[in-house]
Amino acid sequence: MKSRARARQFSLFAIVGVLLVLGLGQSIHRHYVYDVPWIPGTEKPIWSIEASVQFFARGEPVTVNLRRPKDQSGFAILDENGASPGYGLSFVNVGGQPTAQWTVRQADGQQVLYYRAEVLQRDAGEFDDEPPPEIRSPSWEEPYASVVEAVLDQAVSLSADPFSLTRQLISQFRASDRGQNEQLLMDVVGDQNLTDLLANMLQSRGIPAATVYGLLLEDGRRRQRLRPLLRVWSDEQNEVFPLGIEAGEEDLPLLLWQPTQGYVLDVTGGTGSELRFSMIRSELTNYGQLAGTLGEANDWLGFSIHSLPIEEQALFKTILLLPIGALVVCLLRIFVGLRTSGTFMPVLIALAFIETSLTTGLVGFLLVVAVGLMIRSYMSHLNLLLVARISAVIITVITIIALFSVFSFRVGLTEGLKITFFPMIILSWTVERMSILWEEEGWREVAIQGFGSLATAVVAYLAMTSLLVRHLTFNFIGLQFVVLALIMMLGSYTGYRLLELVRFKSLAEQNS
Repeated sequence: MKSRARARQFSLFAIVGVLLVLGLGQSIHRHYVYDVPWIPGTEKPIWSIEASVQFFARGEPVTVNLRRPKDQSGFAILDENGASPGYGLSFVNVGGQPTAQWTVRQADGQQVLYYRAEVLQRDAGEFDDEPPPEIRSPSWEEPYASVVEAVLDQAVSLSADPFSLTRQLISQFRASDRGQNEQLLMDVVGDQNLTDLLANMLQSRGIPAATVYGLLLEDGRRRQRLRPLLRVWSDEQNEVFPLGIEAGEEDLPLLLWQPTQGYVLDVTGGTGSELRFSMIRSELTNYGQLAGTLGEANDWLGFSIHSLPIEEQALFKTILLLPIGALVVCLLRIFVGLRTSGTFMPVLIALAFIETSLTTGLVGFLLVVAVGLMIRSYMSHLNLLLVARISAVIITVITIIALFSVFSFRVGLTEGLKITFFPMIILSWTVERMSILWEEEGWREVAIQGFGSLATAVVAYLAMTSLLVRHLTFNFIGLQFVVLALIMMLGSYTGYRLLELVRFKSLAEQNS
C-alpha cells in the first residue's frame, strides 16, 4: 500500500513539474521573444521612420533600389509601405538583403520617392549576427602603403584581438595629438571616410571588417542622414564601432539600416540621388495584436489567443478567467474550509458580478434568491415532481427578474436592469438547492452555505477583475498550465483547514 501511495505521489509531482515547466517556459519565451510585458500598461516606443529618395531622371527607364531595415536585437519591423506615384514598388531581397525596389518605364525631371517603416523599439540587446564579408586585399600607393603598415604595426603591438586592435586604431586616429602617420592619412581621406580607411586597414591584416550604416532615432528630427559605422567580425562574434556618432548622441537608439557591406541606395536611370530620413515617436501599450506581427504564427511556443478573430478573442478573454475562479474556489474550500452551495456555482456568480458590477450583483442576487425561496417553500406543499418543480422555479426566477427590471426602470434605477445578466438556470438551481437544504438541515446551514457562496464569489470577482490577472491570463496562455499545476497540488492537501483550527482551538487548549 505504501509503495502504491508513493508511486501516486511521484506521478502527481511529475505531472505538476511538467505543467510548471511548460507554463512558465512558454510564458517566459513569449515575454523575451515577443516583448509582451508582465505588467499591464507598460509602454514601449514605436518609431515612424520615413525615407525620402530624391534624384533627377534622364527620360529613360528607372530602377531604384533602397536597402531597408530588418528585424534585429532591439528593434522589430511592424509594417512597411511606400508612396511612389507612377512607380511600381516591390519589397524584394537583393543579394540576401531586404530591398525596396521602385521601377518605371520612363521618367524625366526631379523625382521624389518615399519609404515608410513602423519600427518597435524592444529591449536592448546585441546586434544580430551577419555573415562576415569576404576578405579582400586593398592596396595603397607609396608612401601611403608604408604609412598604413607602420600605423598597423603600432596598433597590433598594443592589442590582443581584432576588437582591441580596432579600438587602438580608433584611439590613434581620434587622439588630439595624433602621430604624423595618422595625420598624413587623415589629410588624404578626411573624417568622412575614416570608417572606410579603417575597414580597409583591418582587411589588409585578414580581419573581416566593413562600413555599415545606422540611423540615430530622435523624436521629431527631419532630413537626417545615415551614419557610417565600422563593423568588425572575429570568429562567431561581431562588434559595431560608432565612428559616425558625435558626442552627445551616444544615448540615442541606433537602428542598423544596412547591417553589412554594400550600397544603401542605387539609382539606375537618374543622377544626383539624395537620401534623407524623418522620424516621429509614439507609445505602444496594447501588445495583443502585435504578437502576430512579430512572427508568432511560425513559432509554436509563442501561440496565443491573438491569432483568432476579434469576436472570438473577446469570448476567450472571459473564458480564460474561469481557471482563476476555480483556483480561488479550491483555496477557500480546501485551505480555509468555506462551505458553498454547489462546487463552482460561486464562479458563475462572479462572472455575473463582472457584468452587473459588484454592488448591483449582490443586491440583485439576494433579492432574487430570497423571493425565490419564499415561493419555492410554498411549492413544496404541492408535492410536485422534481422536473416540474425545477421548471416552475425557472419560470418563477425569470418572472422575478422581469418584475425587478421593470420596477427599476419605472423608478429610474437603470442599474437594476443589469440583473438580467444573471444566469437563470444557475439562480434556479441555487433556489432549489437552498430550499432542499432548508428542509433537511435548517436555516442555519442555508445561511452558512449562502454566506460561503457569496464570499467565494466576491473573492473570485476581485481576482478575475484584477487588471494584472486579466492581462496575464489573456497574453500568457501558458499560465493556464501553472494554474492547473497549483490546483492539482491543492488537491493533494490533507491537512487541517483554517476554520477547523478555529473550531478545535478550545479542544487543543484543554489537552495542553
